[in-house]
Amino acid sequence: MEDFSRYGDSVLSAFKFNPKTQEIVDKKKEILDALYLHYNITPTDFLFVGFSPLIFATKTKHIAVAEMSDDALQFLTDCGIKFTKVDLATHKKKFQCVVAMDEYFTFAADEEEQKQRINTLCKLTSEFAITTMRDYKNMDVKEKDFSYPVRLWRDNASKIFLEAHQLNFKDRNNWETSIYEIDGNNLTTYGPFARRSVMFRQMARMCLDSGAADFLVHKNLMYKNLIKKNYEHVISIRFE
Repeated sequence: MEDFSRYGDSVLSAFKFNPKTQEIVDKKKEILDALYLHYNITPTDFLFVGFSPLIFATKTKHIAVAEMSDDALQFLTDCGIKFTKVDLATHKKKFQCVVAMDEYFTFAADEEEQKQRINTLCKLTSEFAITTMRDYKNMDVKEKDFSYPVRLWRDNASKIFLEAHQLNFKDRNNWETSIYEIDGNNLTTYGPFARRSVMFRQMARMCLDSGAADFLVHKNLMYKNLIKKNYEHVISIRFE
């Protein structure tokens, strides 16, 4: 199984190929602005877990990053982003805002690992954390095998991103995800990644048990990953 940084590489590939990167960043910035308004705070201290276009939507001069590949780190450097790479397992300093998009908390092989991921990020957050999640309780059966694919165009060239899921029939909360990037006759594969679903109430309880003061699924905020057309709910986890 591959780790979350490799999943970020697929998002990075889609971002680099897309000719409308500024439009993407502006759309993602609307999410951040809505959360800042909701909590009446504009953080200046960020930790980003995995590559995300939201990095380019922040105004801070320096960020911390984790679970990113060398390719992603080089891309940030080339774009003039100043950052410090941290190890989530050993880092102690808290950040005002921790951003872990693309259903980060589902990238776990079992419930214990999922709880550990949640606990780790909660311990590193002083104000609020941001993540996304699909509604697994009410998921359309069509989404259980494949996410809705994306085809990106740039001039006369195109790329297709297809996210496929292999269900675990012994434990239906678990599955494996693989991403296929098709560029003409060339195929790049990302994964497989170990995944585990989590319900909103279940995740809220894990966060509260890890020291969070509040857990909110924002009704009017939805997030779309660059490699699929499925919408994900934006979730904020508040700390005091």
